[in-house]
Amino acid sequence: MYEPIHVPVMLREVLEAFGLRPGMAVVDGTLGLAGHSLEMAKQISPCGTLVGIDWDTEMLEVAGKRLEQVQGVELRLFHSDYRRVFECLRDASLRGADAILLDLGLNNAQIDDATRGISFKQSGPLDMRMDRSKGQSSSSFLNSAGLSEIERVLREYGDERWARRIAEVIIDRRPLETTEDLVDCVLAAVPPAKRDKRIHPATRTFQAVRIHVNQELEGLQDAIEGAALCLNPGGRMAVLSYHSGEDRAVKRAFRALSDTKDFILLNKKPSVPGEQEQRDNPKSRSAKLRLIERKQS
Repeated sequence: MYEPIHVPVMLREVLEAFGLRPGMAVVDGTLGLAGHSLEMAKQISPCGTLVGIDWDTEMLEVAGKRLEQVQGVELRLFHSDYRRVFECLRDASLRGADAILLDLGLNNAQIDDATRGISFKQSGPLDMRMDRSKGQSSSSFLNSAGLSEIERVLREYGDERWARRIAEVIIDRRPLETTEDLVDCVLAAVPPAKRDKRIHPATRTFQAVRIHVNQELEGLQDAIEGAALCLNPGGRMAVLSYHSGEDRAVKRAFRALSDTKDFILLNKKPSVPGEQEQRDNPKSRSAKLRLIERKQS
């Protein structure tokens, strides 16, 4: 499997917020290539436990090999997703966690893997599933959904102002099988003079379809609230989001938790990467970091 250089977003800020110590129990609910977890594991060694969760078996395999280099840490890796933090902690024989991280972004391995069809920059099959062992591929969705459903997805998850016209072209040209097919639909639908000069015309469409296929926003607020309830007293949770829909769900979840008086917001406004990180790692530019702490009993 191709392994790109992985640069974890806002790593310093996450580590400073957690204040990890040897022996702690940490959950990375979106393990990916273990960019954050590798450093967290070093800080909880010796006698710490790291629970890593990811819905991509290929990511789990790579991450597991990278984490094996850290001595003195018990690794418990699960092929699941962040909606099942409680179950994974239970299966790891842990009552709670001292820190929980959710990084809702994609990693480079997924974007650069043409066989996934996530990026409009590469030619590949229209799949987009994070867990390719189940669910509906993007081509299956686009080739079977009605006009109004495709339009809704593009508008709701991509803020695409040309959603109606793009959906019409998709209906007219299907079946769609490759990333190039979908790009061509967008280019045919959006007049050159009306295109956003800052981003590729297909950016929002690909984002919207990917979010829909993977149900990335499905129950996100409830999942975050449920994960936070798995924190030990004094434990902290950090969530990195990358677009407005995600950040709204995180904000609402943290607000609901803080209203219970059992949690305290550590930053009422999300933290963002510094200018240097944004220059060094363009992927980080849209990142927002929100933090919450479970109060001591």
